[in-house]
Amino acid sequence: MLQTAADVVVGLVGLLHVYILVLEMFLWDKPAGLRAFGQSREQAQASKVLAANQGLYNGFLAAGLFWGLSLGAEGTGVKVFFLLCVLAAGLYGAATASRKILFVQALPAAVGLALIALG
Repeated sequence: MLQTAADVVVGLVGLLHVYILVLEMFLWDKPAGLRAFGQSREQAQASKVLAANQGLYNGFLAAGLFWGLSLGAEGTGVKVFFLLCVLAAGLYGAATASRKILFVQALPAAVGLALIALG
Protein backbone atom coordinates (compact mmCIF):
# COMPACT_ATOMS: atom_id res chain seq x y z
CA MET A 1 0.00 0.00 0.00
CA LEU A 2 2.79 2.47 0.89
CA GLN A 3 4.64 1.55 -2.28
CA THR A 4 1.56 2.34 -4.35
CA ALA A 5 1.10 5.66 -2.53
CA ALA A 6 4.78 6.47 -3.11
CA ASP A 7 4.46 5.70 -6.81
CA VAL A 8 1.34 7.87 -7.07
CA VAL A 9 3.21 10.78 -5.45
CA VAL A 10 6.23 10.22 -7.71
CA GLY A 11 3.91 10.27 -10.73
CA LEU A 12 2.22 13.45 -9.53
CA VAL A 13 5.59 15.14 -8.96
CA GLY A 14 6.58 14.07 -12.48
CA LEU A 15 3.37 15.52 -13.93
CA LEU A 16 3.92 18.73 -11.97
CA HIS A 17 7.33 19.08 -13.61
CA VAL A 18 5.86 18.48 -17.05
CA TYR A 19 3.42 21.31 -16.26
CA ILE A 20 6.29 23.55 -15.12
CA LEU A 21 8.14 22.68 -18.36
CA VAL A 22 5.14 23.82 -20.39
CA LEU A 23 4.77 27.02 -18.38
CA GLU A 24 8.45 27.92 -18.63
CA MET A 25 9.15 26.84 -22.19
CA PHE A 26 5.93 27.70 -24.00
CA LEU A 27 3.71 29.91 -21.82
CA TRP A 28 6.27 32.12 -20.06
CA ASP A 29 5.16 35.33 -21.78
CA LYS A 30 1.52 34.30 -22.24
CA PRO A 31 -1.27 35.12 -19.75
CA ALA A 32 -1.01 31.74 -17.95
CA GLY A 33 2.74 32.10 -17.49
CA LEU A 34 2.50 35.73 -16.46
CA ARG A 35 -0.07 34.81 -13.79
CA ALA A 36 1.84 31.75 -12.57
CA PHE A 37 5.08 33.66 -12.08
CA GLY A 38 3.68 37.12 -11.28
CA GLN A 39 5.56 38.93 -14.02
CA SER A 40 4.88 41.75 -16.40
CA ARG A 41 4.99 41.04 -20.13
CA GLU A 42 8.21 43.09 -20.32
CA GLN A 43 9.92 41.05 -17.58
CA ALA A 44 8.82 37.84 -19.26
CA GLN A 45 10.11 38.93 -22.67
CA ALA A 46 13.49 39.84 -21.17
CA SER A 47 13.86 36.47 -19.44
CA LYS A 48 12.16 34.16 -21.95
CA VAL A 49 15.33 32.33 -23.05
CA LEU A 50 16.40 31.72 -19.45
CA ALA A 51 12.93 30.44 -18.57
CA ALA A 52 12.99 28.00 -21.48
CA ASN A 53 16.29 26.65 -20.18
CA GLN A 54 14.76 26.20 -16.72
CA GLY A 55 11.80 24.46 -18.31
CA LEU A 56 14.07 22.01 -20.05
CA TYR A 57 15.68 21.09 -16.73
CA ASN A 58 12.25 20.53 -15.22
CA GLY A 59 11.54 18.19 -18.11
CA PHE A 60 14.66 16.21 -17.24
CA LEU A 61 13.42 15.88 -13.66
CA ALA A 62 10.06 14.60 -14.92
CA ALA A 63 11.75 12.17 -17.30
CA GLY A 64 13.88 10.78 -14.48
CA LEU A 65 10.86 10.28 -12.23
CA PHE A 66 8.93 8.52 -14.98
CA TRP A 67 11.99 6.40 -15.78
CA GLY A 68 12.16 5.33 -12.13
CA LEU A 69 8.47 4.42 -12.19
CA SER A 70 8.92 2.41 -15.39
CA LEU A 71 11.57 0.25 -13.69
CA GLY A 72 9.17 -0.97 -11.03
CA ALA A 73 10.79 -2.15 -7.78
CA GLU A 74 14.24 -1.86 -9.36
CA GLY A 75 13.64 1.87 -9.90
CA THR A 76 13.65 2.86 -6.25
CA GLY A 77 17.15 4.32 -6.41
CA VAL A 78 16.30 6.30 -9.54
CA LYS A 79 13.12 7.67 -7.94
CA VAL A 80 15.00 8.63 -4.77
CA PHE A 81 17.75 10.37 -6.77
CA PHE A 82 15.32 12.45 -8.83
CA LEU A 83 13.10 13.26 -5.83
CA LEU A 84 16.23 14.49 -4.03
CA CYS A 85 17.00 16.67 -7.06
CA VAL A 86 13.46 18.07 -6.96
CA LEU A 87 13.74 18.64 -3.21
CA ALA A 88 17.06 20.47 -3.60
CA ALA A 89 15.68 22.61 -6.43
CA GLY A 90 12.56 23.37 -4.40
CA LEU A 91 14.52 24.36 -1.30
CA TYR A 92 16.84 26.57 -3.34
CA GLY A 93 13.91 28.14 -5.18
CA ALA A 94 12.08 28.79 -1.92
CA ALA A 95 15.17 30.46 -0.46
CA THR A 96 15.97 32.57 -3.51
CA ALA A 97 12.83 33.13 -5.58
CA SER A 98 9.53 32.47 -3.79
CA ARG A 99 8.51 30.76 -0.57
CA LYS A 100 5.58 29.28 -2.54
CA ILE A 101 8.06 26.91 -4.21
CA LEU A 102 8.61 25.22 -0.86
CA PHE A 103 5.00 24.01 -0.88
CA VAL A 104 4.56 23.44 -4.61
CA GLN A 105 7.83 21.64 -5.34
CA ALA A 106 9.83 20.72 -2.21
CA LEU A 107 7.00 19.42 -0.02
CA PRO A 108 5.62 16.93 -2.58
CA ALA A 109 9.15 15.61 -3.18
CA ALA A 110 9.69 15.21 0.58
CA VAL A 111 6.39 13.36 0.89
CA GLY A 112 7.44 11.02 -1.93
CA LEU A 113 10.78 10.37 -0.26
CA ALA A 114 9.09 9.68 3.09
CA LEU A 115 6.66 7.24 1.50
CA ILE A 116 9.50 5.41 -0.26
CA ALA A 117 11.45 5.22 3.02
CA LEU A 118 8.42 3.88 4.88
CA GLY A 119 7.56 1.39 2.13
